[in-house]
Amino acid sequence: MVSMKKKIIVNSLVGLLFLGVVVWAIIGLNNGAKRTAQGEQQTTQNDEWARIKKAKQITIGLDDTFVPMGFRDKNGQIVGFDVDLANAVFKTMGIKVKWQPIDWSMKETELNTGNIDAIWNGYTVTSAREKQVAFSKPYHQATQVLVTLKKNNINRFSDMKDKVLGDQTASSGDEGFNKYPKVLKQYVKGQQVVGYDTFDKAFNDLNAGRIDGLLIDEDYARYYVAHQPNPKDYTVTVGAFPIDQTAVGFRKSDKQLRQAVDNTLATFKKDGRLQQIEKKWFAN
Repeated sequence: MVSMKKKIIVNSLVGLLFLGVVVWAIIGLNNGAKRTAQGEQQTTQNDEWARIKKAKQITIGLDDTFVPMGFRDKNGQIVGFDVDLANAVFKTMGIKVKWQPIDWSMKETELNTGNIDAIWNGYTVTSAREKQVAFSKPYHQATQVLVTLKKNNINRFSDMKDKVLGDQTASSGDEGFNKYPKVLKQYVKGQQVVGYDTFDKAFNDLNAGRIDGLLIDEDYARYYVAHQPNPKDYTVTVGAFPIDQTAVGFRKSDKQLRQAVDNTLATFKKDGRLQQIEKKWFAN
């Protein structure tokens, strides 16, 4: 009798333990589903080059309002310097580019969670970004400039004293504004900047007089101004911001993909194809 009771007790304990494990597993799965539903994703840590080559397609993220690097033309097609360059680079590898418009302030998150495979859109190399992505070798350079309306007589950075400045949130200009406070920040009203998610919205406010100046990538500024009905209505002022290096952003794990792009960009520089694409977009 004693032995039978012991068996019953032991079996009961084992049954309870098993039930507890099952309940714990179910709770864990439910929590995981909730995290996924709430948008929490694991960072991709694999080298995706084999997948990309097999699929013959790569997804590249861009701000599709960023002229002349990557933007939509009057027909809604995504065009631009970086678009032409990336398409040409991957064409040599037999890979088609799928262009994916993204929220520029979330670009590194989009990359590292696997929603896109690269950031190729006038993407400036900065120390902050280097902590999150691996950059290709730089292939282009520019600087940050101040765009104002000529009628306001702003011809140097110091003329922005107590005036309102705008820029794009999470852009290299936004980072430079704070990193080099004596260049421009010390002059503007409240030493603060009005942030926009896209530069076209910032230009709308500049033209409407809601801001007095716009800190922006030089390529964008000169292309935008050149294609306005009255380019002489604007002043583009170059100050003391450093020269920015433009490169492609990859996940740190994608070493083979980065090497393939670096090798092809080097070939394009050597044989003149890079210079031909630059001439097409930066001649004006």
